[in-house]
Amino acid sequence: MKSPALHRQRGMTLFMALIMLVLTTMLAMSTFNLGKSSIQVVNNMQNRDEGVAASRRVLDEAMSSTRFFQTPEDSLANPCKNSNVRCSDVNGDGKSDIVTTLAKPSCVKARSIKTSELDLGNTEDQGCSLGATQDFGIVGGQGQKGNSMCADSTWEMMASSVDAQVQSKVDMVQGVAVRVSADSVETSCK
Repeated sequence: MKSPALHRQRGMTLFMALIMLVLTTMLAMSTFNLGKSSIQVVNNMQNRDEGVAASRRVLDEAMSSTRFFQTPEDSLANPCKNSNVRCSDVNGDGKSDIVTTLAKPSCVKARSIKTSELDLGNTEDQGCSLGATQDFGIVGGQGQKGNSMCADSTWEMMASSVDAQVQSKVDMVQGVAVRVSADSVETSCK
């Protein structure tokens, strides 16, 4: 004859097995969700890094040319859509993944270089002294001001990259100091 206490314990084993099964399932689900969120974080970081790299490429391209201070509204050669827009194909599928727009570079400040500040042993400074006239005594003359043919200018450039797939946006601002001709300062740096 079976005791009633033994019969009750068999039911308890089934109940404990079901609780353990539920706990194991919850542990597996939380592990899966944690892994999934980690992958999303890594993917977001990768998208951000690709946007930063695209912005840096456009800023470097613009800074390596004289176009940004000669024609600020058209700083990039061979733009993809409009002027000052560059498209990047990150994954090699032939479609534009990241579109980077270079805002019109703006001149923050410009300072004429005095002729007395030039080092004529330096070839760059020699170019600034070419054509400089010695018109001391003439009212309003270049020599009276003591200015050379060049100026030091500081520019601010901003590039915004948008990932077409996930719509993430990265803005980068870069400052650049450039020696320019006095004529460029008068036309582009007002």
